[in-house]
Amino acid sequence: MNPSYVNNSYSARTENPLYSINGEGLSIAGKDLVKILRDVLSKGVPFRFQTPGFSMSPFIKDGDIVTVTSLPDGSPGIGDVVAFIRPGAEKLVVHRIVGKKKGSFVIKGDNSPDADGLIPCKNILGCVKKVERQGKKVFLGLGPERFLIAFLARRNILLPVRYTASKLKRLLMPVTSKTKH
Repeated sequence: MNPSYVNNSYSARTENPLYSINGEGLSIAGKDLVKILRDVLSKGVPFRFQTPGFSMSPFIKDGDIVTVTSLPDGSPGIGDVVAFIRPGAEKLVVHRIVGKKKGSFVIKGDNSPDADGLIPCKNILGCVKKVERQGKKVFLGLGPERFLIAFLARRNILLPVRYTASKLKRLLMPVTSKTKH
């Protein structure tokens, strides 16, 4: 095991949240994952895990590996993607900060129609600093463009913009493909 990170393959689809070896890593779910993540980040060590779900698509997709680090200077900012505990559920969630209000954060998935609500700073465990997809680093979504993504997501116009962009891409793809032949 590389001492700079903990590698686990977390899947929310696990019916029984017990520790198990699945050939690639340790499968951990629920409160156990939250406890380990807290413990590792409290020591200043980054934590890697596989994300389930589509709420952050296309920037973080189902099965991507994210690296979470402890909070920089104690407080994340608008546009940052954070790992947090949903109040009342003790469930780990990875979504983007789209606003601040009264010392709490408005957090929302990039592909979600609704915000998670006001999340107190104490529920935020760390910031996502790296995303890997099929062994390659994903750059879009964590750089300076994160501010624009947060702005669009907060106003519920990110999904229509993504839809329009994907339609334009499909229209232009045949033209690009034909010119290559």
